[in-house]
Amino acid sequence: MIDLYTAATPNGHKVSIALEELGLPYTLQVLDLSKGEQKTPTFLAINPNGRIPAIVDRAADDFAVFESGAILIYLAEKTGQLMPTDAKGRSQVLQWLMFQMGGVGPMMGQANVFYRYFPEKIQAAIDRYQGESKRLLRVLDGHLAHHEYLAGDYSIADIANWAWARTHRWSGVDVSDLPHLQRWLEAIRQRPASQRGLNAPPSALDLRKDGDAKAQAFADKARTMVEMGQSAKS
Repeated sequence: MIDLYTAATPNGHKVSIALEELGLPYTLQVLDLSKGEQKTPTFLAINPNGRIPAIVDRAADDFAVFESGAILIYLAEKTGQLMPTDAKGRSQVLQWLMFQMGGVGPMMGQANVFYRYFPEKIQAAIDRYQGESKRLLRVLDGHLAHHEYLAGDYSIADIANWAWARTHRWSGVDVSDLPHLQRWLEAIRQRPASQRGLNAPPSALDLRKDGDAKAQAFADKARTMVEMGQSAKS
């Protein structure tokens, strides 16, 4: 049994989707980020960085793993699924996983902060992070023009990138001119494990269905978490 400490964020959903794909039994420990539950001594003993997600593998002497990419690799290697075992195949998956960890996630995350959460609109910062997010999504689109998935068969690389790319509307990034990315987004969205993983836990907002008022309320709540993080750094 695996304990998953998480919240309804792209990084959190990476792990719940992977657990669903792998068919591993897990318990859901949902942390309220707005209340700072990720900063409690109990959770910091699992992840000293105080961020979700993290897991505790009860079947492996309560082994704790933090950082979403590290968790995905651990789960893939534990089960022998969602990542090839040969050196070249494994490297291809890890390249695209690192692409997400070092690029897509950080850039879209900063786009979210400046476009949605900061009380003042700093247009240069918004343009910078939306532009870089779009460039990275364009890289995915170009690769997917010639590949069904990012690295051979469906893998943790697809899960990691999809969990972020699917939220492009929240970052204010238009992908209507990226047909191959759209095809890939929809194909993974239709996977039963993706649908189950996105409900573990479910997001409070769906931009495809919810209106501007609900989006603003969600952003206002998220701004509290951003400000909390800034206070913790000062």
